[in-house]
Amino acid sequence: MSDNALGRRVLREHRRLLVPLTITLVVNLLVYGFLVRPLADRVANFAERDATADQSLAAARAEHAAATGTLTGKDRASQELARFYKDVLPRDLAAARRLTHTRIPEIARQFNVEFFSRTVSPPARAREGSLVRYTEKIDMAGRYRDVRAFIHHLENVPEFVVIDDVSLSEEDEEGGVLALALQLSTYYREAE
Repeated sequence: MSDNALGRRVLREHRRLLVPLTITLVVNLLVYGFLVRPLADRVANFAERDATADQSLAAARAEHAAATGTLTGKDRASQELARFYKDVLPRDLAAARRLTHTRIPEIARQFNVEFFSRTVSPPARAREGSLVRYTEKIDMAGRYRDVRAFIHHLENVPEFVVIDDVSLSEEDEEGGVLALALQLSTYYREAE
């Protein structure tokens, strides 16, 4: 018997079983081709869109956090600047004069530095904004260690004083006394 004849005989004898299996196979292939495969592609597209949406959401959250941080930083800087103007800078010309005319000589006396004279420059408006610069040149004398301690303390006082220039020269070689010329500045806000 040939292979063809054997195949036909098997088909005839098992037709009741093979026909439903073949129909089921064809139906399964059709269902897979027209229903399952497109749905699987759709699900894959949804998953890709979800991943893209998650990335976009994460980027938006990061951008929001950066914007909030910038806003918070700007608000904090504004608050610190307002506190600086209110608590650190002299309020007006009179307060700036009190600082340099009263407070600086007091500090000098604490450190045994003798105060001699001062030269006041007229207040000058700063380049931009509402700040006015008040400058004085002060002549003093004292021993080196006292002058050094005085300058160190002056640089660390809570009031806003800028040492623009320092000049030291020997006044008395035998006594070790130094002549000290300081140019100091402070700023205050011009009345609006």
